[in-house]
Amino acid sequence: MTTATDLDLRHYTHEDLPRIRQTLLDVHADACADQMDDPFVQRFPWFVDHWGGNPGFSRAIGYDCDEPVGYAYGAPATPGREWWRKFLDPAPEASRTFVLSVDVEHPKVRALYESWGYRKAGEQQPFADSPLFAVMLAGLPLPG
Repeated sequence: MTTATDLDLRHYTHEDLPRIRQTLLDVHADACADQMDDPFVQRFPWFVDHWGGNPGFSRAIGYDCDEPVGYAYGAPATPGREWWRKFLDPAPEASRTFVLSVDVEHPKVRALYESWGYRKAGEQQPFADSPLFAVMLAGLPLPG
């Protein structure tokens, strides 16, 4: 069994999106193979392009040997539109925070983020057809 410490984590930025886009789509299709008839899941390419279009876009892809097995991504919030602030009192400085949304139906993913220093700050359903997501928040820089 591969553990997180066995993974080769590679970092990518906005400029790398054309080169890694298909990898992201392939990993997503593999992870969601039993949900591909869900319209929200089918919109994933739009989300990749939307977030990847942000100049601050950052993504890490985990590889087991040369096989991509997972990813995490994010981008700086647009000033004044830090949607996650409603979950915290007091809200942290925007430049010191990284937020991820994790489907509440995936407790192993949530546990993995918690092992990396994230904590659940709340839940949200950003679209009428989306799953309910746990809002996972970590202060920057991450410990370790």
